[in-house]
Amino acid sequence: MDIYIRGDAAFGSPEFYEYAEKKNLSYVVRLKSNPNLYEPIVHLLIRPIGRPSYKPQYYYHSFYYQAKSWNIPRRVVAKVEWHYGELFPKVGFIVTNLSGSSKNVIRFYNKRGTAEQWIKEGKNAIKWTKLSCHKFVSNEVRLLLFSLAYNLGNFLRTLALPKKMANWSLTTLKEKLIKLGAKTIKHARYIRFQIAEFIVTGKLFGDILKNIHQLQIAPG
Repeated sequence: MDIYIRGDAAFGSPEFYEYAEKKNLSYVVRLKSNPNLYEPIVHLLIRPIGRPSYKPQYYYHSFYYQAKSWNIPRRVVAKVEWHYGELFPKVGFIVTNLSGSSKNVIRFYNKRGTAEQWIKEGKNAIKWTKLSCHKFVSNEVRLLLFSLAYNLGNFLRTLALPKKMANWSLTTLKEKLIKLGAKTIKHARYIRFQIAEFIVTGKLFGDILKNIHQLQIAPG
């Protein structure tokens, strides 16, 4: 199984690179900038000739670089962004052992933000950082239960929500659906729930219940 690691500059240590290479792990890690890294991309730091574009302009360049603490030279991919109205470009560096094009390496690294959003959603919606037990094993169990609840919530969110609510996050789902106030009216033959249709209308609520009902396992 191939393993790919994305990390910010905090993971950029010689020990990490050597371990990943020894274990045949693929990595893309943010690299802190220094004057030596700018020398190979001087030609990209000159403002493009002509009328400035309203759309951002992106340039990529790959080169090999060896820091004093590194045992071997490693591939570095630079991304230079020119934005309209800005005097200087935005520059970022990635160190990697991937062999793809510079643009694809940067694109792969940028997906790290997607994972961070999922982690942030888990912290906000599930509160899975509440690990207040005194023993490590107990906190491990709690975190596993939080992860199970998170995955179950995403499972239901994906399969049970109507198309109009398909882009709702777990946080939005909790605040606008699960925490809804309702009034219960009990009759002789039925129980009625009265819910304010401020966010979720009666039709949407009915569609959700219908989709959940369809998730039942077929007999046999």
